Amino acid sequence: MARVSADQLHDLRRRVLRDDDPEIYHPDPRDGDATSLHYAGFIGSRLVVSASFFPSAPPMNPSLVTFQLRYMATDFDVQGRGYGARVLAFAEEDLRSLGVGQLWANGRDTALGFYETVGWLRLEGSEHLSPETMLPHTVIYKRLASDAVAP
Repeated sequence: MARVSADQLHDLRRRVLRDDDPEIYHPDPRDGDATSLHYAGFIGSRLVVSASFFPSAPPMNPSLVTFQLRYMATDFDVQGRGYGARVLAFAEEDLRSLGVGQLWANGRDTALGFYETVGWLRLEGSEHLSPETMLPHTVIYKRLASDAVAP
């Protein structure tokens, strides 16, 4: 697991999250910001999982330093083998060391079980369709600071 530059993640993001369609995939304009953090997991030199975090105003606990997880993607042939959990654990520890108190994301409903197994919680009543993909999503969050309170 490692911190990487966003450009290393674009191919995996496009293939996994946008049906490998270059017409509908666009890199995030915040990718190059100094405050954005990008993480990857590898098998040898092959990138197999990505996660990007952006400073963000949260939909809960606004007093905490918060980053939003976006573009969590695990390559198809290694899904369910723990790479996503490992990259999230690595990123969460790194972000905690930087003083981040909580994380949040618009989690795809098909991935909610994964997020719950690694300690993320659903924000009740936050179900919605993503305007980018038109797929069902739910707001999820994870407190990193021990003194953070539930919404």
